[in-house]
Amino acid sequence: MHIERQYRELEDIEEVRAYNINKIDLFERAPQVKKPEKIPLSNIIKYVQSDVNMFIPIDDGEDFIINRMGWNILERGNVKLEDVEGRRLSQCSPFFYEILKEPFKEILKTRKPKAMRVYYYVSDKIRTLTNIHILCDEGNIFLISDYVDSEKHKEKTEEQQKIEDDANKSNLIEYFSQTGSYYKTRNEYTWTPGIYNIINRTQESNDAYYNIIFDLVIPEDKPLVKELLETMSPETDTYENIIRIKTRDGHIKYLDTYLYSKFDENGDVISHYGLFKDVSLDSHKHMTRPVDFMLNGFNHNSHLSLLIEPLSKRYEFSEGFYDMIEVPHDKYIHNKDIVENIVEDDVREELYKLINGELDEINSIFTYNVCGNEDNQKVCELFIEKFSYGNNMHSIGFLTDITDMRKKQEELIKSNANKNILIKEVHHRVKNNLQVLNSFLNLERRAYGNNPNRILDNMQARLSSLALLHEKTYNTTDFLNINLKDYIEDQDNTLQGLFSAKNIHFESDIDEDIHLSIEIITPLLLIVDELTMNAIKHAFPDPEMENKTISKKIDFVDENTCEFILKDNGVGLGNPEKLINHNLGWEIIKSLTKQLNGEIEILDVEEGTAFRIVFPTSFDYEIEGDEV
Repeated sequence: MHIERQYRELEDIEEVRAYNINKIDLFERAPQVKKPEKIPLSNIIKYVQSDVNMFIPIDDGEDFIINRMGWNILERGNVKLEDVEGRRLSQCSPFFYEILKEPFKEILKTRKPKAMRVYYYVSDKIRTLTNIHILCDEGNIFLISDYVDSEKHKEKTEEQQKIEDDANKSNLIEYFSQTGSYYKTRNEYTWTPGIYNIINRTQESNDAYYNIIFDLVIPEDKPLVKELLETMSPETDTYENIIRIKTRDGHIKYLDTYLYSKFDENGDVISHYGLFKDVSLDSHKHMTRPVDFMLNGFNHNSHLSLLIEPLSKRYEFSEGFYDMIEVPHDKYIHNKDIVENIVEDDVREELYKLINGELDEINSIFTYNVCGNEDNQKVCELFIEKFSYGNNMHSIGFLTDITDMRKKQEELIKSNANKNILIKEVHHRVKNNLQVLNSFLNLERRAYGNNPNRILDNMQARLSSLALLHEKTYNTTDFLNINLKDYIEDQDNTLQGLFSAKNIHFESDIDEDIHLSIEIITPLLLIVDELTMNAIKHAFPDPEMENKTISKKIDFVDENTCEFILKDNGVGLGNPEKLINHNLGWEIIKSLTKQLNGEIEILDVEEGTAFRIVFPTSFDYEIEGDEV
């Protein structure tokens, strides 16, 4: 069971997302502490389709007596009214108590009605949506709720399902001014009014005969739609992604897309259903997808490129790729022909095996003829890995232009053996960092394989920090004396923008005399990422909380040792043992601390959470002479 909250300022509504809630989680056996009071107009309430629930505050508003529950919520919890009335909400339903206690306390204080929206997810798919209005009358709290249960559609005929779908969609329009859906059967579309809010126009007579959303998709995202139309089948009958459209009046919008197709026993399409939500207002600098955050971390580097789905038609590459092959983004056509410009036969053979499914990974250095010109060659390092998610195969990779480094290497080998070691260190670091990212991806794929968005969210800060590290060290030959303060200040700016943490204040107090080797600074920056990501996600669950602060302090303990303390003023850890024993992020932090030859501890503080890491400022390590 997992609960997330978000306040939608424009709609003035609080959204709650509850993941993997079973019926048995809704209610528990609890003693009755008070006889239920008679509710005014109780006979009339019985005929209201929405649930009308009544709660009586006790213990100065810290708990609430259940005086009445509506039949819908009782049916979902598989309980009777007499099993819950007169019980404490905290004892009878800890789940609803956690969701409702703060809104209830708020409305008792302000006496103003409050709106909420609760999504119930199973395996990242919405199963139930509940719209809630909370009122306070004569000191008692009334909660009016109605919900749509997607599972009930399965028991109905196609015609019954269509009628009920249309009714539910109309109701949803009251709550979602920028959400719409369609239903397609017999090659005709039925569009809800919310779709026209999204595309900024009124209904037209021929809208029933073509997809008015897909026709507006921008060219960069058309491969997503093409692949969708080619791959939907009884085995792959759902599709979720974020696509971008350009409306007739020129506005770019980001749409959170969920599509579902129904097939008969012969595999023929019966109907299509689609839900679109405009999430443009949630974006930071017009970016909402985790993949956009990842790509943006590389877009200012012409020597290093991130490759998302390089083996698929829905590929997305950072700008460095197009700089390396010297083909404009809008002129590039993605196909196997690009492989023919690779000089080395063995690398071409490996790539074809990867494309044909005979290999799962490639990590090679090769010479590339730019646009087929043998007089314009670049030396590149390529890493691509394939992995499966659900019924589909995916791929991710990195392409690095090491031409300049190779030229410098050849010159330095002739003149100075010591400088040759520095060039090898460049390759060693790039390769090691890619392997670190690959290891994190494998760990989180096993831990969160059913939640790819969470994997991408966790990867985005690490990718940005390593891209920053590469960018700052590419043109230097001093890898042993890197100024830490300069890196941390740039990382603060990156993290604050990356997470849209505009309401969180970052404080950094870094001794400007601390200079570290790249061997130490790389895992240290990743530790800062992990701890800061955790603080941003978990330390401040209340969006209204003021003076939210994350502070970092790094200074010398003695001439050979440094101390790093990260602290937030949030809600605190609660049970540290749970973090230490059952948290993948904590395991990653411990592993990175071990790379530093350091020690980590959780500090006992009065407010928030604090971590302390003590690590040496240098240690001996060797680079294998034949590793490049």
